[in-house]
Amino acid sequence: MNKTTVVLLTMVAMIAFAANSLLCRIALRGGHIDAASFTLVRLAAGALMLGLIVHLRAGGIVRHGSWRSAFALFTYAAGFSFAYLSLPAAAGALLLFGAVQATMIGYGLWRGERLGVVPAAGVILAGAGLVGLLLPGLSAPPLAGSLLMIVAGIAWGVYSLRGRGSTDATASTAGNFIRALPFVAALSLIMLPQAAMDVVGLGYAIASGALASGLGYAVWYSALPGLRATSAATVQLSVPVIAALGGSVFLDEAITPRLVLAAVAVLGGITLVITARKTAK
Repeated sequence: MNKTTVVLLTMVAMIAFAANSLLCRIALRGGHIDAASFTLVRLAAGALMLGLIVHLRAGGIVRHGSWRSAFALFTYAAGFSFAYLSLPAAAGALLLFGAVQATMIGYGLWRGERLGVVPAAGVILAGAGLVGLLLPGLSAPPLAGSLLMIVAGIAWGVYSLRGRGSTDATASTAGNFIRALPFVAALSLIMLPQAAMDVVGLGYAIASGALASGLGYAVWYSALPGLRATSAATVQLSVPVIAALGGSVFLDEAITPRLVLAAVAVLGGITLVITARKTAK
């Protein structure tokens, strides 16, 4: 695969990941669908798309994945949807990304990894950015939604850590999407009295699952072999930025000074951690 193809695939994947925030926020803010139904349709559409990709590629049924990873996936998807009932797209994407990276860095520390001066400064800077974003004030995102998104980010971090040893990431993701369906179906039954859905909301949820999630992950896993480890980690810093720009254009959400400062601190701090850790290896 040549470099131009890798760059294009990477760009498509990052736009797809950011689109998940926009599609969810648009659907929920407009009252087109409830959060539980959005999660159910998203995971079902993602499972169908990924299952089809695996079948066409390998000519068989999905046998990969695990129930623990599927539960982590469900926790992420449910927390993500319910958080976007109140969070702006940009703040949600930043909190999600920050929580994912904090979880993975924290796991490394728990396993005995030592941080040098530069990555330690990065952790402090990123943490300060998240705290600054959540401090009370007129431009602070809603606390309940923020906490839900942080839980979603932790769950996605756990999911990512569990999947690092996978020999076929696309097939494993397909299997986990399928296994997550009973969990989200149970949630939908519990939330049935609040269920609401129209054709527009259904379309947004299908697009989020089949295109932004299913195809997005497949494209990303196709691009990964052509990326260096550092590049693969740092390029994901673009997702909150793309989500912020999309939220401003499509949702008329304000990009506040607090959000900009928090984004600079969080993304800058994580960049310091990633680049310093890779350089040290």
